[in-house]
Amino acid sequence: MSFPLSPARLTDRLRAAGCVFAEDEARLLLSAADHPARLAEMLELRCAGHPLEQVVGFAEFAGLRIALAPGVFVPRRRSEFLVERAAALGTPGTVVLDLCCGSGAIGAALADRLGEVELHAADVDPAAAACARRNLAPYGGTVHLGDLDAPLPRALRGRVGLLVANAPYVPTGEIPLLPPEARDHEPPVALDGGADGLAVQRRVAATAPRWLAPGGHLLIETSERQAPATAALMADQGLTVRIEQDEDRDATVVIGGFLRPARP
Repeated sequence: MSFPLSPARLTDRLRAAGCVFAEDEARLLLSAADHPARLAEMLELRCAGHPLEQVVGFAEFAGLRIALAPGVFVPRRRSEFLVERAAALGTPGTVVLDLCCGSGAIGAALADRLGEVELHAADVDPAAAACARRNLAPYGGTVHLGDLDAPLPRALRGRVGLLVANAPYVPTGEIPLLPPEARDHEPPVALDGGADGLAVQRRVAATAPRWLAPGGHLLIETSERQAPATAALMADQGLTVRIEQDEDRDATVVIGGFLRPARP
């Protein structure tokens, strides 16, 4: 289908709106549009500052195309490090639990790497949970709508081999400093980690022993600055803790090993 807006005109409009990679974005918009009216709509949204991934309806993450909807947290490339570290600890057949799953990108990427797993994910945001259901369906994943582990079935207790969480870790006072794409178009519940940025991580760490199998692992993405505090939260729950970093992606993951018998 031909479009009245040429790649050059699209690029000019996007560049004028402040898009740094205007030429690449123009190509992506053209490839994602199925009708001239849809292209015009996507262009206006992007020029108004909406995240490109929400505009085109997907994000590239860990070699996968992750479906997205407006208002749903966009998976960051740094989170691919969390996937890599978790995959190195898992095997086919592992029970995987992705808390604060958002679009389900991390769970989907883990299932794709590990092969057949028993995959569960949970998020409090209905829009995110709906996206996660689309993204996890090819892997037979189950998405639970609710606050952290509240909606999980009791039968999952003591069986989880990999519990992964990209819980919000931006301190409340730093939310205004985020780029407008995140601050204005992603849900606060996916960004705001409370006064110290650790409020949700603290709850994840506290609940992890209830769900982890002996020998299982909890992996939490955090910032380099907050990593020692995140590690302390895990250590307080009896986990053996280490911090791993990837400087190229500015990624930090805290890994806790669960060695005790699962609690009743």
